[in-house]
Amino acid sequence: MIFVTVGTHEQPFNRLVQKIDELKRDSVITEDVVIQTGFSTYEPKYCKWQKLFPFQDMGKYVEQARIVITHGGPSSFIMPLQIGKIPIVVPRQSKFNEHVNDHQVLFARAVKERYSNLIVVEDIEKLGEIIKDYDKLSAGMHGRGMDNNSKFCAKFEEMADELVGEGKK
Repeated sequence: MIFVTVGTHEQPFNRLVQKIDELKRDSVITEDVVIQTGFSTYEPKYCKWQKLFPFQDMGKYVEQARIVITHGGPSSFIMPLQIGKIPIVVPRQSKFNEHVNDHQVLFARAVKERYSNLIVVEDIEKLGEIIKDYDKLSAGMHGRGMDNNSKFCAKFEEMADELVGEGKK
């Protein structure tokens, strides 16, 4: 199953919702697709969809999905990363009136460059190929990065060990 979320921003993200629906219609995508369409005005004809899902349902869909496709909002793409999945991120772009500026594009690029754990798609026409090649593209990438809590705990443990004489000398 493929799960797609466009977040809750009030501007439509028809470009992504319609493209996914077309890929399903044309059998580029052969598995089931569930789309959270948010405030998009395009209504999918070939995919299961709902405007908004409760947070718990979103988590279940992310967990069950083989591929998670999100907009460039951090909350949306961090959710799959937290459970070890590599998301495909299609950032909203201001030139398509999907957001007020291109901060999603810039942020997604920066995260991809720094952590190498996102597949960023800026050209929607490449999305079908990315989905078909997902397993190859995501192989070797790591969804779970060391978050700040983990870093803090590891450093704290190291310091505690040193204090009680069990650390490296």
